[in-house]
Amino acid sequence: MAGSHAGFARRRVHRLRGGVVECVEDVVAEEVPIALVYNGRPHVVMMATPCDLHDFALGFSLTEAVIGAAEELESIEVQALLEGIEIRMRIPQACADALEARRRNLTGRTSCGLCGAQALEDALRLPPRVKSDLCIDAAALSKALAALHERQPLNQATGATHAAAWANADGTLAQVREDVGRHNALDKLVGALARENADFTAGFLVVTSRASYEMAQKAATVGVGVLAAISAPTALAIQLATQANLGLVGFARGGNCVVYAVPGRIAQLGRESSP
Repeated sequence: MAGSHAGFARRRVHRLRGGVVECVEDVVAEEVPIALVYNGRPHVVMMATPCDLHDFALGFSLTEAVIGAAEELESIEVQALLEGIEIRMRIPQACADALEARRRNLTGRTSCGLCGAQALEDALRLPPRVKSDLCIDAAALSKALAALHERQPLNQATGATHAAAWANADGTLAQVREDVGRHNALDKLVGALARENADFTAGFLVVTSRASYEMAQKAATVGVGVLAAISAPTALAIQLATQANLGLVGFARGGNCVVYAVPGRIAQLGRESSP
């Protein structure tokens, strides 16, 4: 597993199509265990696509409130092991002590990012209220969605990955990251943006998945004003978004959408609906 990863592997498969069997080479997404270690202490193991790992490490550290700013991640070392990949990070001791106090020992999977939380307060961490005053036009959302398909090379090759994209207020896509896990893709995107010192209040997020509680939690934690998902949100995600002043949009497809929280962030719904 040493060296760089493209995020996919090639495998010989038997394909049945139109009653004809062929032995062909297929492209499949990679999924490996990735251990995140802070100051020498294991914190979490995530099943993820092994690319953009420095972005992943920084983004996870920010969206999970392990650190409060990108510069607090003092170092990152990616080590390939027989069993998977280990990402070793150094953070200020005060951050490490606070992390230990949370007493979390998570095992994450592509379908669930809260597995293993030991207490309700660990899983249902309410982020500070979003301070962004962003209000976007529905046309900007449509523009971002229309451009997203062509910015997902890994999914086009494998059909097995999610994407998280960052759009400027006018809907122009600036960054996209992919992963087999929807929350991993979002973490990678946040990490990439943080490396560029991006202003999280000045644009919006688009994700090719449902808007789960964790996705809303991660977006609000870094101060994003709008999260738009291609699929539906959950009731808990709507509750968090409302409390955190996060605009939450679901079923964003083909020029249509449903706004579930903070409708004033979509211009067509009127500023009188703003919090």
